[in-house]
Amino acid sequence: MSNKFPPISAKLPVFMHGADYNPDQWLHDPAVLEEDIRLMKLAHCNVMAVGIFSWATLEPEEGTFRFDWLDNVLDQFAENGIYAWVATPSGARPAWMSQKYPEVLRVAPNRQRNLHGLRHNHCYTSPVYREKVTIMNRELARRYSQHPAVVGWHISNEFGGECHCDYCQEAFRAWLMRKYGSLEALNAAWWTAFWSHTYTDWSQVESPAPHGETMVHGQNLDWRRFVTDQTIDFYKHEIVPLKEANPELPCTANMMDLFEGLDYRKFAEAVDVISWDAYPTWHASDLEAAVGSWFAFNHDLFRSLKRKPFMLMESTPSLTNWQPVSKLKRPGMHRLSSLQAVAHGSDTVQYFQWRKSRGSSEKFHGAVVDHVGHEHTRVFKDVASLGETLSGLTELIGTPVPAEAAVLFDWDNRWAVKDAQGPRNQGIHYEETVMQHYRAMWELGIPTDVVGSGDDFGAYKLIAVPMAYLLREETGKRLEKFVENGGTLLATYWTGIVDENDLCHLGGFPGPLRKTLGIWAEEIEGLHDHDRNGLEMNAGNALGIEGTYEVRELCDLIHAEGASVLGVYESDFYAGRPALTMNAFGRGQAYYLAARVSDPAFYEKLYGRLAADAGVRRALNSALPAGVTAQLRSDGERDYVFVMNFSGTEAEVVLDRVYEDAETGEETSGVMRLPVHGIRLLKRSAL
Repeated sequence: MSNKFPPISAKLPVFMHGADYNPDQWLHDPAVLEEDIRLMKLAHCNVMAVGIFSWATLEPEEGTFRFDWLDNVLDQFAENGIYAWVATPSGARPAWMSQKYPEVLRVAPNRQRNLHGLRHNHCYTSPVYREKVTIMNRELARRYSQHPAVVGWHISNEFGGECHCDYCQEAFRAWLMRKYGSLEALNAAWWTAFWSHTYTDWSQVESPAPHGETMVHGQNLDWRRFVTDQTIDFYKHEIVPLKEANPELPCTANMMDLFEGLDYRKFAEAVDVISWDAYPTWHASDLEAAVGSWFAFNHDLFRSLKRKPFMLMESTPSLTNWQPVSKLKRPGMHRLSSLQAVAHGSDTVQYFQWRKSRGSSEKFHGAVVDHVGHEHTRVFKDVASLGETLSGLTELIGTPVPAEAAVLFDWDNRWAVKDAQGPRNQGIHYEETVMQHYRAMWELGIPTDVVGSGDDFGAYKLIAVPMAYLLREETGKRLEKFVENGGTLLATYWTGIVDENDLCHLGGFPGPLRKTLGIWAEEIEGLHDHDRNGLEMNAGNALGIEGTYEVRELCDLIHAEGASVLGVYESDFYAGRPALTMNAFGRGQAYYLAARVSDPAFYEKLYGRLAADAGVRRALNSALPAGVTAQLRSDGERDYVFVMNFSGTEAEVVLDRVYEDAETGEETSGVMRLPVHGIRLLKRSAL
């Protein structure tokens, strides 16, 4: 039986292909809209995001609204089979508002109020700003919630940042009161007896500040959580009039590349569909696979937030203008980069921007239509070719990614581990650690979810837990149950150190996982950049991995408490002590890697064996050259295998069976050749 999710919009049950469109920048020349619609059709674009930063055009002065231009755009779209995500313009407020109501402007951590300018320079708590947003959104909903061209609402743009004004301080205190109930509970959770930081009145509690409090780690952590919650609250405030007018129209908020400032897991609960903006730095070095795997991780993360297809809301069709170097995409890279998103679960490919601005800060940012204004450019042809490809892949819409492996990644752990003041303050490299483990599975072509500590682990056979410094007791119990029921777990150094309040677990690390892993971590050593050690694999170990592998940066000194020792440290005073262990627990196995191994080959061997032993599905049962990956989507009847070449050179893959080329319908078997930046989409009966 076919297993598919419904399309993002029933109005447009195909791949959405389009861009951010800013017709408000071209109102002085009505011919531009007519030409743009002609070009959109040529490029096989069927959707645009409109009005994202158009508040000053929609409401040029307080209470005076001008919607005629947007009416015309949407009506023209409807007549030409083009659809729209209509944006709420709250990402940048007009100058008249900042002048009349300065409270809408953000206050920085140093308690200095910002001047008008930039974007996202507004307070999410300000009553005035919330009122103005409600008025604007109610007008938008009244006019467009039933418009035939509108497929959904694009709420603001790339939420982020924080405000430290008096409104936000009061909201922070109210948030803390709801969470803790009393100052006594707050002081206990924050361990404020340290340095005599005990609070005796709620009015004493403030947000972290460079000239104030920064050393109470629980306070820092709660502030980050509050910022997320307050941003979500603002988002929910935005959508009230939209949902009142038409509850069926989906709302989304475009997220960003592993953005640190907001907990996207919590944000995902509030949005109807996940969307995000991807801007890879292709061609920055010969290591295209490093960039490819990083953005694969992001795609998998955003898909995993709701465990269903997502939207690639923004990408560049050519280059950016804000990265250190604006490098053009090489031939083939636009197709590869865009279809990579599809391979990992995206049902859209969209760009910033449709037409290049003539002035201001993004006038040299890549666009489908360049300043020359016609279709006779390399970039336009790349976009049109991709649009034609997407139009032939409608059967993929709604298909999930059947992942049996997962990597644990939590935002509050990310915040806490960087604030730990622990073994390597010059670089704990949490994200890099996560990527070491994820990339090995990516190179092996193992479909992988990126899960949080609150997610259901039952669907997985293998879970990687890299550097889970902040590990709740309940998460430890759920991981224990996962292993006990037959799962394979691999955890690393600096795991199970603190609880949700950033208070150290007592009774021995790795805290809630000590029993499951069968080890006790006594000490951890940070290594200088020039320091080296080695992981020496024991002869005849259960994994069948041989040799010695270089270790850098972090070494956990552990004792086996029932776990089998698979490898030991090569040198220093702890030479011969366990560095890699395996504990048989219930029907499963729990591994502990005590040191940061630097060699990627080690991780590929390790995860190759763990996945094979656990029976984890790979997209392709073939050896993949370095930098070549295979990813899988399936509806339960047909498997769609994407074979992608990020190696920077031509590559060959020996196929494990006969496939059908999903684009041409031709039969494919034997040796498959991939050009530089090449990608092939294959079909087979579901395995």
